[in-house]
Amino acid sequence: MCRLFGFLVVGFACVTAMAGSTLPDVVPDRVASRTYVIHGPMGHPSPENQAFINNPAFVITNAGVVVVDPGSSVQIGDMLLRRIAEITDKPVVAVLNTHVHGDHWLGNDAIYRAYPEARIYAHPNMIAEVANGAGDQWVDLLMGLTDGAIAGTRVVAPTSALSHGDEIRVGDVRFRIHHTGKAHTLTDIMIEVPEEDLVFTGDNASNGRIVRMDDGSFTGNLRALDLALDLNRKVYVPGHGQSGGKALVQAYHRYLGTLHETVSYYFEEGLSDFEIKDKAGAKLTEYADWVGFKSELGRHVSLAYLEVEAEAF
Repeated sequence: MCRLFGFLVVGFACVTAMAGSTLPDVVPDRVASRTYVIHGPMGHPSPENQAFINNPAFVITNAGVVVVDPGSSVQIGDMLLRRIAEITDKPVVAVLNTHVHGDHWLGNDAIYRAYPEARIYAHPNMIAEVANGAGDQWVDLLMGLTDGAIAGTRVVAPTSALSHGDEIRVGDVRFRIHHTGKAHTLTDIMIEVPEEDLVFTGDNASNGRIVRMDDGSFTGNLRALDLALDLNRKVYVPGHGQSGGKALVQAYHRYLGTLHETVSYYFEEGLSDFEIKDKAGAKLTEYADWVGFKSELGRHVSLAYLEVEAEAF
């Protein structure tokens, strides 16, 4: 829902953005007492899914709604706001962006148009990357991949920095921030919500989908997942795929760990990354039906090879 707050221009922007949207509404899943997740489709950005591929989420506190990763466009953000309004009349007061990949945060635009006073948080590294043009690059990329389905989306950058060990309180709910260095990217935060016994992992964990690692580190991502598991929470919300318990984090840890160990072993044996790909695939049959397995495996082996090579010198 668009809130005017006495500023007609903001209300007009919201109505305009929503008028062009054909994105169907998706029913949120209640994963904890006050936490809802809209589990997005599992594919890659396309005209068919209109770049909706992540898990927009929200936590309802007694002081307002906190959104986590509102999606990749103003259209997806508007859909999220419509679903929030069906559950509560509380305003959105804060947004948390888990990392710099645009499929997770370009929906900030919709939140800003509806709630311009809401604070938007991210890790300082993400704030810096967006300031250096990462948001514009993501808009251009997703426009091309979706044949313009995200048209009208503006880059609304996070401006409030959160680093490892920080905690913010919104009403009766705390949000603890965890950052272990370079993991899925250099910008990742995981968000622990003690009152909900829950962790938002961002793309440090994925469930049923293999995500890109072009900006990441396999050993760093494993460290982040070790921390997530040590938190020992009941519910984990991954960046993609269904939410669940510790098993989903353990499964993704197993994928990354097995791949890195396999590449390390055969690197020592003198094999090239091309020669290692099939050997790694044979050890990862558990993931053969995950979205992106075939398309990402060779790239992951090559990236892990470069990482192992760098570690050797």
